[in-house]
Order: sequence, then structure tokens, then C-alpha cells
Amino acid sequence: MGTVDKPDRKSWDTAALPVGEAKAVAVRQMFDTIAPRYDLVNRIMTFRLDVRWRRSTVAALALGDGALVLDVASGTGDLCRELSRQRLQPLSCDFSFGMLAADTSHAPRVQSDAQRLAIRTGGVDGITCGFALRNFVDLGALFAELARVVRPSGRVALLDVSVPANPLVRYGNSLYFGKVVPRIGALLSDRAAYRYLPRSVSYLPAPTELCAMLSSAGFVEVKHRQLSGGLVQLLTATRV
Repeated sequence: MGTVDKPDRKSWDTAALPVGEAKAVAVRQMFDTIAPRYDLVNRIMTFRLDVRWRRSTVAALALGDGALVLDVASGTGDLCRELSRQRLQPLSCDFSFGMLAADTSHAPRVQSDAQRLAIRTGGVDGITCGFALRNFVDLGALFAELARVVRPSGRVALLDVSVPANPLVRYGNSLYFGKVVPRIGALLSDRAAYRYLPRSVSYLPAPTELCAMLSSAGFVEVKHRQLSGGLVQLLTATRV
């Protein structure tokens, strides 16, 4: 097996964004680093809108009480806590041990690559994922794996950042996340990571392509909508 050079985290704000295995290494290192203050920075930089977005994501699953839901790239457990609040049964999965160690949701948790989940076929009723699609190396492989582990008629709800359609909102959002967020990150957490995160939106395919990828993976009723004027996007779909 060949070796993979570790990315220079200090250059993330100027260098080309990492791809392939280098991206996987960079993402794991970054989230291990920022885990201790991840929740605090999220609340501050989104003015607590992230709480509302997660609430909408879980509600969009439209599953009955007690349904078993896997939260992929679960981080510190925000979506798991929201799943519990809405009477669903969460399972936590993340690539970063640092994030799992900071998880306070009390959900069962496992460190795992979401593209190779240690879950039986059709083993969960639903899947959520918050602000992580742009961090995966291969979205096609991810969607295929989600389709494998969710039962027929099960649901997925995938939340991530977006590019607002309105030019004024888009400009303001770009200015805020490109200039202000890195300063907040530098003050409270890790400067390099919070320079990388605003740039990482460029990893995301267009909404039409994301929907097509979900359909190809075996999902129907694929829907895409923007929340809060396009600051974030929510994808929902049903397994055939």
C-alpha cells in the first residue's frame, strides 16, 4: 500500500483543496482538532440557526415514534439529541474519534467510515447527516451505502451548506463565511480549519446532480429545498 502525504493544514486557505485519500486524512485531522469547541463555534457563527435547521431535518424524516435512525458523521451528537427529542432512536457514527469522544448525546456510537458501514442491509429505518456531505471523498459511494443500510420505504434527510440563489444574500453570505467565520474560528478554536470550511462548499455538486445521484442509488421521492434564504440545503428521499 502506498503512503499518503499529510496535508499542510496551515495552507488550507490558499492551497488547492485536498482530494482522494489526502482529503480523508485532512478531514479526520481537522475534526479531531476542533471537536472540543465545535458546538460553541457553531452556535456563535450561525446565531443558533443550526438548532432550527437540525430540528427541520429530523422532522423531514416523517418517521414514527421509536424508529431507529443512523446519524452519519454525527460529530458531537447534535442531531442525535434532536432525534431523541422527537422520540426517535439514534445511532451515532463518525470518522473522527475526537468528535465521538466529545459526543454528549448518550446515543450508541461507533467510529466508522460512512462509505463502509458495519450495519446489516436494511438495518435502520432512517438516516440523517448534518453538514458533512462536502467532507466525503465519494458521494456516489456514500449514497449507495446509505441505500444499502436503510430499509425499504425508509427515509434519509441530508443537511448541508448551500449557495443562496439571491445575489445579495449570496454576496453577504460569502463575505460572512469567507471573512468573519475564520476570525471566529481563530479566536475560539482553530484558524486553519475555519478557513477551510467556507471553501469546502465547492466540493458539493449542484442540487440537480445531488438529486440525480440519490435517484441512481435507489431512492425515490427525492426532494431538495433551501432553508433560511438558501444558507443551507436539505435533501430528503425514500428508499425504494
